[in-house]
Amino acid sequence: MKRLAVKRDTQPLKLLLLGVLLAVVAHGLASGAVPLTGPQMFEALGQLFSGETSSQAAIIIGQLRFPRIMLAAITGAILAASGAAMQGLFRNPLADPSLIGVTSGASLGASIMIVASAGLVGHYSELGLLSFGAFLGGLIAVLAVYRLSTSITGTSVTTMLLSGIAITALAGSVGKLLEFYADNEMLRRISLWRMGGLDGANYPRLAIALLIGAIVLTVLPRYSTALNALLLGESEARHLGINVARVKLHLILCVAIGVGTAVALAGTIAFVGLVVPHMVRMVTGPDHRRLFPTASLAGAILLVFADTIARLVVAPTELPVGVVTALIGVPFFVVLLRRSRQYGMHQ
Repeated sequence: MKRLAVKRDTQPLKLLLLGVLLAVVAHGLASGAVPLTGPQMFEALGQLFSGETSSQAAIIIGQLRFPRIMLAAITGAILAASGAAMQGLFRNPLADPSLIGVTSGASLGASIMIVASAGLVGHYSELGLLSFGAFLGGLIAVLAVYRLSTSITGTSVTTMLLSGIAITALAGSVGKLLEFYADNEMLRRISLWRMGGLDGANYPRLAIALLIGAIVLTVLPRYSTALNALLLGESEARHLGINVARVKLHLILCVAIGVGTAVALAGTIAFVGLVVPHMVRMVTGPDHRRLFPTASLAGAILLVFADTIARLVVAPTELPVGVVTALIGVPFFVVLLRRSRQYGMHQ
């Protein structure tokens, strides 16, 4: 009965978010430097799925907008679900995936690849070296944080937080050292990478995002019960039969793979993993069985919407999508904090 009640409570919200997602995807497909009408967009989609791309609209949607918008949706869902997992693991609604060093490590890996491969390969971002460096850097950073925070007594969340701060500071220092020796072109590439962007979207990248997204968005919800138990405290979770050490390891690895891939494919995108789970939690409550699916949908909506704005505001040029997510996320976050504080005072 309890599960049925939870399903009835969340089903309308999921359907609403799914409808909003379809609407922002349709708006994104029709919007751009070359705007398309509704009939033109649906005709182009029909040609795309039938294998015919002779018209201009079909070329625009098939080669540019469709892979980009799908990549934005999957990336947003991964970042939001990963943020929800980290907030549950740290038992802090203001936590985000960057606390375990994955974002700073990925940025450093990308910076190293930009500086090291500039004289060897012309279009190294197209060859995947940049993405590979970002993913490898994020994974190494997370493994270092986990190793520093693990002892014979287990893995301490507090030590993990401090280790993440240390690794983030170290990665930032090394990155600044690279910037000191980089030339103007390298500095521009590093700066644009850190701002985030989906302009490099294509079908091979979309395939990678689909694969990793399917893994992350399937695995993380399986730990909903364990995360709900961890909200009571680690000792209480152990008494309930939760293998806390194994849960921590699996969550950290899953988040590292998901966020590392997202940063590798789209650069550093701020606030999605922080703001979206926090906003959704205020509506659905702390139960991760409800939080994961709704946060994933909301994250996809936010990033698709932000990318559409990034393409339209200064068209035909583009704003970095990470800047847009920060501009959208910060005001919402401030309003939510003020409302939650006022609500707490009235209690």
